[in-house]
Amino acid sequence: MNDSGAVLPWLVIRQDDNGSRYRVGRYATRDEAQKVVDGLEDGGPEQLYWVERVGQTTP
Repeated sequence: MNDSGAVLPWLVIRQDDNGSRYRVGRYATRDEAQKVVDGLEDGGPEQLYWVERVGQTTP
């Protein structure tokens, strides 16, 4: 939860070409998070972006 009490269970994760992973942001819905990923993927091939739910493990 953030300061406003809203639950933000969806994460956007970025992985760079060195394999380092970073949380880009947290979002209320999967659709909202996916729209962010779609916009970021236009930036180039060096990074990989995906959506995951808080507590979900990545493959």
